[in-house]
Amino acid sequence: MGFIALAKNQEIKAFVSGPLFDSDRRTSTGIPYPKITIVTPSYNQGQFLERTILSVLNQNYPKLEYMVVDGGSTDGSVDLIRKYERHLAWWVSEKDEGQSHALNKGFSRATGDLVGWQNSDDIYLPGAFFRAAELYLREPQVDIWFGNRLDVDEQDNVIGEGRFVPFSVVGYLYEGMSLSNQSVFTRRTLFSRIGMLDQTLQVAMDYEFFLRAGLKGARFRRVPDYLGAIRRHGASKTNTLWSSKMEKECELIHQRYGRKNYLGGPLKIYSFFRRAIYYFLQGDWTYLLNGLRRRVGPSVHDAVA
Repeated sequence: MGFIALAKNQEIKAFVSGPLFDSDRRTSTGIPYPKITIVTPSYNQGQFLERTILSVLNQNYPKLEYMVVDGGSTDGSVDLIRKYERHLAWWVSEKDEGQSHALNKGFSRATGDLVGWQNSDDIYLPGAFFRAAELYLREPQVDIWFGNRLDVDEQDNVIGEGRFVPFSVVGYLYEGMSLSNQSVFTRRTLFSRIGMLDQTLQVAMDYEFFLRAGLKGARFRRVPDYLGAIRRHGASKTNTLWSSKMEKECELIHQRYGRKNYLGGPLKIYSFFRRAIYYFLQGDWTYLLNGLRRRVGPSVHDAVA
C-alpha cells in the first residue's frame, strides 16, 4: 500500500487541482467512443465538490454527458456548479428526497451508453473513462464493470484501498459488498431491465441496487485497475449516517430478498474462503494477509481489508 500511496498521491493531487481538460477535444467525435453519462448528487459538500467535478471533466473524454443534481446547498456549492455550467449537460439545485432521488433524477435523463455516479466528495482517477470505454467496446455481453478503489483523505492523500474479486450473489449477500460505486460503470440499458435506485433507502441504495442486478441476471466484470476513490472525512455520509441507518436498511433488504439466517454461518464461511482464494489467485497476497490480520467479523460494506 505504501508504494501505491507514494505513486498516486502526486498524480491525484495534480489531477484535481485545476482544469486540465480541452473543450475542443472533448467535443470531437472522430473515434466511435461510447457515450458516458456521469451523475453527481450534491448537498453541502462545497469543500470537495470542485475536485469531484474536475475528476470528471479532466478525463478529457470526448463523448461525456455530465449532470450535477444538487439538493439545495447553502454552502457555496451552487457557485461552484455555475463555474463549470457550460461543461455540464444539465444541473439543478432544489430540495429533493435524498441521494437516491437525486441520482434517479439524473439517471432518468441519461442518454449515455455507460452510466456512472460519483458522489460530491469522491473522485474518479485518471484514465477511468477511457478504460471503461475500452471494456464496453470489447465486452458487449457485460452489464456492470467494477474496478478497485482507493481511499483518500481531505487533502487527497491515499490512506487506504479496496481491492475486489469477481462478483457472486451468494458472496455479496452473505459476506459483504464486493464493489464500490466510485469505480463502477453500468450499461444504461440495465435500468430498463431492473429499475433504478430504491428511493426509500438513504445509505444502502448501492448495496440493494447491485444485489438486485445480480439476482436479475446482470453480468458483472471485475477490472484489476483503480478507477475511483472514496474520500474519508468526518462529515461524510458514511460517518454521519452509517451506524444509525445502515444496519436497519440492510436488514430490510435481506428480508426482501430472502436471506436465510439459518444458512448464514455456512454461507459466510464459504463466501469468506471464496474471496480469500480469489485474492490469492489474483496475486493480492499482501492485501489478503493485511485484511486477515485486521478482520474481526463480516461487514456489509467492506472488502476483506
